[in-house]
Amino acid sequence: MSQRDPLAARRARAIRAKEWAQIWLDPSTFGLVVLMPLILMFLFGSAVTLDVHGTRTGVVDMDHTRASRELVNNLARNSYFAVREGQSVAELEAGLKSGELRGIVVIPDGFEHGLVRLEPLDIQLITDGSQVNTATFLTGHLRGALKEWVEAEARELDIPVTPVLKILPRYTYNPGLESRYMLVPGAIGIVMAMIGSLLTALIMAREYERGTMEGLLATPISIPTLVISKLLPYYALGLASTAICVAVAVWGYGLPFRGSILALFMIASAFLAAVLGQGLLISAGTKNQFVSTQFALLSGFLPSLLLSGFLFEIDSMPRAIQWLTYIVPARYLIPSLQSVFLVGDVWKLFLPNIAILLLFGLFFFLRVTKAIRRRIA
Repeated sequence: MSQRDPLAARRARAIRAKEWAQIWLDPSTFGLVVLMPLILMFLFGSAVTLDVHGTRTGVVDMDHTRASRELVNNLARNSYFAVREGQSVAELEAGLKSGELRGIVVIPDGFEHGLVRLEPLDIQLITDGSQVNTATFLTGHLRGALKEWVEAEARELDIPVTPVLKILPRYTYNPGLESRYMLVPGAIGIVMAMIGSLLTALIMAREYERGTMEGLLATPISIPTLVISKLLPYYALGLASTAICVAVAVWGYGLPFRGSILALFMIASAFLAAVLGQGLLISAGTKNQFVSTQFALLSGFLPSLLLSGFLFEIDSMPRAIQWLTYIVPARYLIPSLQSVFLVGDVWKLFLPNIAILLLFGLFFFLRVTKAIRRRIA
């Protein structure tokens, strides 16, 4: 045993050195590990936003009184609206049809008269129903803006208003309700899922295409040691890519980092174990780099983007799809990343997620070793 262990360790180091040499000689790896995270972080941090501002809204004032003009000016000052006035609904409907406008607010004739007499006021909102989210946001923001304006106008005119319950919200961890606080940590998870699966999806396939797999399998080293030796360099690259994303999130987008580096390292390591193993299994199964890349995108990137809770709430999905999300590793990563950035170290959340991710990694590791043994047989 004492003679075999040093040789086995030396062979494992040789395999790792071979992988590092291939990585160093392959310029696409630099693009995958450094450039792609930067591009994706820019897209998700800057180009993609759930915050609605400057919604193009038409306004038709049919009352032409002081109160109606005050309301129009109030909407124009509101950052949620980009107001464009028109003389009639028919004039603005062409803009709604072409997409130049997202909605039309119609202030009726007799608006000020009804306001003074405390009569019910009906303000019409015509929205573009083909843009469901925008129409919903526009309706909600208009309702809030009208409520605030009516209360302010009533105080100015000394008109009594019906007392209502007033909600005083307090938003913890994200006081400004900025969507980037949710999107950027999630984007890190998407980057890790994509890069982790793509990095290793090419390993075995490249060996098969170059005809070096048979020689590699003939190496006097155990299959688990072979797999681990080939994975370790890509694990280091995955951590480096994660570090780049975290640096961009904190110093580029100003996100707070309230957790610990230890928690982030444990979460990232567990997730990389899962996605690297997944990519390696794809590579061992397809034996073709192009096909491996396509499978990695379909099984790694798309489920992570759509079924992890990153963009769409899992609770709002159909029940069958909710069950499907349990086999998506990113489902367990993204809530943990959001917590480690915005909340802190919530080990009650982290530990179960880390354990599940490690089980994913173990499953893929066993499947890869079994596939290689079958190849040898």
